[in-house]
Amino acid sequence: MESKLQLHGFNNLTKSLSFNIYDICYAQTEEQRLAYIDYIDEMYNAERLTQILTDVVKIIGANVLNIARQDYEPHGASVTMLIAEHELTSGEEPDNEESPGPLPDTIVAHLDKSHVTVHTYPESHPHDGVSTFRADIDVSTCGLISPLKVLNYLIHSFDSDVVTVDYRVRGFTRDVDGTKHYIDHDINSIQNYLTEDTQNAYQMIDVNVYQENLFHTKMMLKNFNLDNYVFGVNASDLDPKEAQSIEDRLRREMLEIFYSRNVE
Repeated sequence: MESKLQLHGFNNLTKSLSFNIYDICYAQTEEQRLAYIDYIDEMYNAERLTQILTDVVKIIGANVLNIARQDYEPHGASVTMLIAEHELTSGEEPDNEESPGPLPDTIVAHLDKSHVTVHTYPESHPHDGVSTFRADIDVSTCGLISPLKVLNYLIHSFDSDVVTVDYRVRGFTRDVDGTKHYIDHDINSIQNYLTEDTQNAYQMIDVNVYQENLFHTKMMLKNFNLDNYVFGVNASDLDPKEAQSIEDRLRREMLEIFYSRNVE
């Protein structure tokens, strides 16, 4: 029989960060589309994703209890980690300031039970050459530090054209005098957890429900360089009209994902 984990300074608040990134590409031929998906599968296979999540666990100061990871056929991968607290050393306090996290220096935190997961979804349009890679990452903690501290690192770990971030604090925890606390840190916007260079690089909008401790931020890359999006060819080799048509399709794809609706 396995021994039970001892919990210290238990905090009943659950803080959940859901993070979705989209990388968009133009691959005109079937060969190029397959090559793009093979590239994504190699770039973000289960081993690489495990390393990214291991860094995430270090940032929030936890210990890995169990790792389940899987590569899939024909493509895609997923990793799930069960993690446990890493006690604060004497004199240390959790960093809950509304500011960006490290890239990725370790923050020692005090967590009781948590998990981190990632799933990837390579996808391609059957007709117009647009391919999209999506990664869904969830970080859930029951402890003193907010998982928002990993957001800065995660955005820099993927090539992200469009990003959606959801953060929610659920439940309540009691003070020593019995007072309920429904959130244990100040937060005005998820954007405050991003570095200045990231804020400058993305167009961002917030949809927040403060009284319910619900925070949502959408991000779309501002600068567009076609060379970063065409796969298997150079943008300079394309006919100008064709290049403009490809750019229009890619921009439309980004806008539709950003606004979560089809654009006519």
